[in-house]
Parts: sequence; C-alpha cells; structure tokens
Amino acid sequence: MTNVTGLTGKIIKGIAGFYYVHGEDGVIYECKAKGIFRNKRIKPLVGDDVKITVLEQEPPQGNIDEILPRKGELIRPAVANVDQALVVFALADPAPNLNLLDRYLVLMEKSRIPAGILFNKTDLASKEDRARYERIYEAAGYRVLFASAGQGIGMEDVRVYLEGKTTVLAGPSGVGKSSLTNRLMPEANMETGAVSQKIRRGRHTTRHSELFCVEPGTYLMDTPGFSSVFVFDMEPEELAGYFPEFESYKDACRFLGCVHMGEQVCGVKDAAKAGEISRSRYKNYRLIYEELKGKRRY
Repeated sequence: MTNVTGLTGKIIKGIAGFYYVHGEDGVIYECKAKGIFRNKRIKPLVGDDVKITVLEQEPPQGNIDEILPRKGELIRPAVANVDQALVVFALADPAPNLNLLDRYLVLMEKSRIPAGILFNKTDLASKEDRARYERIYEAAGYRVLFASAGQGIGMEDVRVYLEGKTTVLAGPSGVGKSSLTNRLMPEANMETGAVSQKIRRGRHTTRHSELFCVEPGTYLMDTPGFSSVFVFDMEPEELAGYFPEFESYKDACRFLGCVHMGEQVCGVKDAAKAGEISRSRYKNYRLIYEELKGKRRY
C-alpha cells in the first residue's frame, strides 16, 4: 500500500512506547514516535495533536511525524492541550475532604487550567450539605455541578460543561470518576472499584492516562487517583494568587505583598472573619502556606 502522510490526530493513550492516535478519519492508529523526538528529548503526551504517516490500514498502524504546538500541559498527570478540569469529589461515602479539594484547585490555578467542581453521589447527601458546598465554591468563583453517576442524575449538565472541550477529571479515588466516565461513554468500559469498607477510601482503578472521545471535538480524560497533594513547586508568597476570591480584598491590606497571615491590617483576614470569604477556604490557605514555608526551610 502507499503510505498516507500528513494525517492529523490526537494521542489518546500511550503504553510501553506505543501511542494510540485518534485520527481525523475516525480511526485509531497504533503508532511509534520517530527517533527525532528522542534525540531532541521531546516525549509525546496524551492529548498531543500530531501528524502521522499511516503505514498499514489493517490493523491501523503509523508513525508520529510531528507534534503540533501545545496549548499547555499538566505535569501530573502528564497530558497536553487540556482546556479545562473537572475536579470530582463525592458529597458522601466518603464525605469531601475540603483541604484536599482546595489543593486540587490550587494545582489547577497554578497550571492555568480553568476548573469546575463536580460533587458526585448527590443522592446520598442532604440538601443542606449540597447548599453549603455550593455556597463556598461559587463564592470563590468556581462553577459547581452536582450529579449521581450511579443514578444518572445531573448528567445533562455535565455533558453541557464538557461539550467541545478536552477536560481532565481530577480527584481522589473512590469518588466516582470512572463511574462518571462509564455513564457518559459506556464503551469506555472502565474498571470501577468499590470503596474500601475499612478505610472509606477508593481503591486505585485507573492505571494510566487515557482520553476518551465522548463525541467529535469533546474529549474526557480520567486520571490515576491520588489521595494527597503535598508538594507544589511554588514559593509561599505565590499561594494567595491561586485563591481567586482573595483578589477583591487585597486593596484593604496595609502592606503591598501582604501574605494574609500575621499582618495586623489585612483585608483578606477581615473578610474571612466576617464570613465574606469562606472560613474553610481561608483555613486551608493558612495550612498550605505553612506547609510551603516549612518545605522551604528544609
């Protein structure tokens, strides 16, 4: 057969040196990356838009010739061209760890990836809990969605949020990310894990990053779950910039470069005390700040 060159596609999975490219023709090609990338120390990432040469049609095989310019990338998980994130936490079973949720949001803010929050398992929680979490995070500037992947509740809102974008699902194990992917796209057929009865945390069921084409132009990526986000590559003084709701209160701080910790005259501290900024968000800010400060000492 004559090789077909210049076909555009998107890498949806990479395993053991092979890259699976969803071509513009709708076919998924198993590809190897040309040696030139290795020589330049460039590694193709899931999410990369690429040009390939088709070597075989049956089974579909090819070579990656070119990686098109990236719009951005996440380090963990390693993925390129993400338009937005959907940070998924359960409303119950397990109850949301807001400190961990805020860490995920900081990670997305630092990566300059717009984030929304999906509280799953809404059928297991009270209306009061739902209203409380909605109030906290909408006031911080985040889009908040509620759903039950198990019951199929709220899925239309999720589909609208995802439409036309490449979205990374982030969040700890056991909150229903894989169930959500299965509900949106049954052919993904992802393994789901029961929540451990002993520790009430999910078993890790996603073992590699993989993009799923929900519909043309709409991609969803489930990621390996991790239950702690400890290290941020930043100075403590940067942290306040990743809490969007602090911005409008900074002018009331006495000192330029106020870090909103021990200063006597601080608009952010006053806003938290008055309940204008969520007290849980401000408390978590302080905890993460101290963690970063301690890390810098050592």
